Amino acid sequence: MAHNQLSFGPFQIDLDRRELMREGSRVQVSGRALDILCVLASANGEIVGKDELMTRVWPGRVVQENNIQVHVSALRKALDARKIGHNYLVTVPNRGYRLIGLQPTLPTASSASDHRQGLAVSHKPSIAVLPFQNMSGDPEQEYFTDGMVDEIITGLSRIKWLSVISRNSTFIYKNKPVTIKEVVNTFGVRYVLEGGVRKSGKRIRITGQLIDGQTDAHLWAEHYDRVLDDVFALQDEITMHVIGAIEPSLRRAEVDRVKRQRPDNLNAYDLVLRSLPFIFAHMPEDAAVAIPLLENAVKLQPDYGAAHAFWVGASTIVSLV
Repeated sequence: MAHNQLSFGPFQIDLDRRELMREGSRVQVSGRALDILCVLASANGEIVGKDELMTRVWPGRVVQENNIQVHVSALRKALDARKIGHNYLVTVPNRGYRLIGLQPTLPTASSASDHRQGLAVSHKPSIAVLPFQNMSGDPEQEYFTDGMVDEIITGLSRIKWLSVISRNSTFIYKNKPVTIKEVVNTFGVRYVLEGGVRKSGKRIRITGQLIDGQTDAHLWAEHYDRVLDDVFALQDEITMHVIGAIEPSLRRAEVDRVKRQRPDNLNAYDLVLRSLPFIFAHMPEDAAVAIPLLENAVKLQPDYGAAHAFWVGASTIVSLV
């Protein structure tokens, strides 16, 4: 995004003047918090890691990670997310932060449709887990339903090649009607997981479905009937089943997506296909094999988005060693 004046929701930010405005009125933000906001805004909705934030906001200095957390907290307070009903500053577990909903402040005729469509879908595999519906009519089951979603988000975040939207962000939709398209536009994700919990006596039924946000196709759906004896043991069991089913479903969907989006250079396409089994193995030694394949794919076709995205994912896995 080449524009230096951007907006998200009721806010406008001028990167040249380093000003944050809300509906024409200036918002008071500390210098460091504003630095962080400018870095996130410049990233065009992409995730910015904590190391990059430290380098750009505190160049040449060694600072503690909690410095970022303090200023991010102040920034969230300035954005006043609760009163607005939307969380624009998203924490991506184990990855960093991203600012969502960015648009040029003065969209041209050609970009007006982009403004209506919302945040562009990321090149990286990404998922939003919506709050599960409590369909039992028993308010006391809310804790179990929310806890189940927390466990699933935590489990998915352990998949190194997958970007998972944080609970604080997706729970803005709790007890609110929402379409899959709206979720995709808000968070820029490819996939959405939704579900529900129904309880009758000691028996409980948990349902879930994984949806491709671009095609609206159901990639996976299942229900689990259990007896509710030990809440935590049941949450662990269901989470294990859900993650175990979703991970291969996402992997197949990503392979199919790459196959549908063949680049002009078929040799580059072949290199990416050859790299996928090594990436999805999640192991550093396998990811190291994928990296040169992807680098060669990018050399053959520099604008090959999938090759760039998978290279970032493979490099991330290797860096965890």
